[in-house]
Amino acid sequence: MNRVTQRRRITTFRSTADPRRREDALAGEEPLEIRLGGSAFTVTMRTPGDDFDLVSGFLVSEGVVWEPGQLPSLRYCAGVDESGRQTFNVVEAQLRPGTVLPDTALERHVYTSSSCGICGTASIDAVRKSSRFDLRSDTAGADLEVLLGLPDRLRESQKLFDRTGGVHAAGLFTAGGELLCLREDVGRHNAVDKVVGWALREGRLPLTGTILQVSGRASFELVQKAQLAGIPILAAVSAPSSLAADLADDAGMTLVGFSRGSSLNCYSHPERIRAGSAADAGAADAGAAADAGPAGRSVPAAG
Repeated sequence: MNRVTQRRRITTFRSTADPRRREDALAGEEPLEIRLGGSAFTVTMRTPGDDFDLVSGFLVSEGVVWEPGQLPSLRYCAGVDESGRQTFNVVEAQLRPGTVLPDTALERHVYTSSSCGICGTASIDAVRKSSRFDLRSDTAGADLEVLLGLPDRLRESQKLFDRTGGVHAAGLFTAGGELLCLREDVGRHNAVDKVVGWALREGRLPLTGTILQVSGRASFELVQKAQLAGIPILAAVSAPSSLAADLADDAGMTLVGFSRGSSLNCYSHPERIRAGSAADAGAADAGAAADAGPAGRSVPAAG
């Protein structure tokens, strides 16, 4: 059975035609239990697939690991559904001896939903973590035209979205716009964790000189995940939150939002963006417009 997508009979209603029954493809969503050292740590709702990347990235995001040798093995544990089939919904992560386990204060009371990567944490004080990678020392920049082209590059590679229309995407690019890794999931944070986990397993952390392009908004949790992976530039097609912008500024990260068509807004560390002469001439005006608040926004806010 294909668990990444599921077929479902639906009824389509149109004002100009009779209702029509047909099949549609839905993005799969199932729980994944993550175990550390034989004990359950959390359950997250995700789209099945790239589960080992998801678990690896999750552990990077929790500040538990930052190099592949700290995570010597990942395996699926026994678990069956009502028909007796393996569910592949429980992953055991074995940590290298001496690796400090997560603080129990970070344990999720019930589960992590696909819409929020930090909902359910015991305390908001435990959310903000210290990264082992210094983003301020990463001076590699990116051309404006490269950044403007990334949303289209990301969308062109979203195969699961083409089939379902119901998933988010995160793509890791070089400063020159080469796609290194793309992952899709019903959860924004899961898509990012899958990218970061891929990078950990490939021995690529820190992700110096790279750009993370995401399909939705830039939340605090996504900025934090990018920071912990050593990603200097995070770009989103929609808006960042105020806390996301604060964290990006403090961390030394270039945070881009509303990257659409021929314009984008930079909320922190714009020095990494190399603009052409025409853009340079209008940089002061653009900065003034950004300082002016919502009236200076060049495109309407999106959810």
